[in-house]
Amino acid sequence: MAKKHSEDKAWAFLGVFLGIVGFVIVLLAKRDSKYAMFYAKQGLVLTIAFMIVSIAGKIPLLGSAIEGIGSLIFFVLWIIGLVYSFSGKMKDIPLIGEFAKKFDI
Repeated sequence: MAKKHSEDKAWAFLGVFLGIVGFVIVLLAKRDSKYAMFYAKQGLVLTIAFMIVSIAGKIPLLGSAIEGIGSLIFFVLWIIGLVYSFSGKMKDIPLIGEFAKKFDI
């Protein structure tokens, strides 16, 4: 696969970096860029999953452990997504990529 143009990489980075807001921005500005949308969808899924873990973190007793471990995992996945978005290659973020492919936008 050919390397992506630096503008597409910047939009892809934005899509992952800003989560839901980034997804909306990329959707409105670069919907025609498969590369930017690929990472924007993954950023969206990552943010939604993080929100679910944060809500689960409010469960008494186990909640703080769930939230702490989940937050660490999602932070690592977020960093991986940011690095991948600048790679020029469409790589799935671990645990997240398969879910993002289900969004047909």
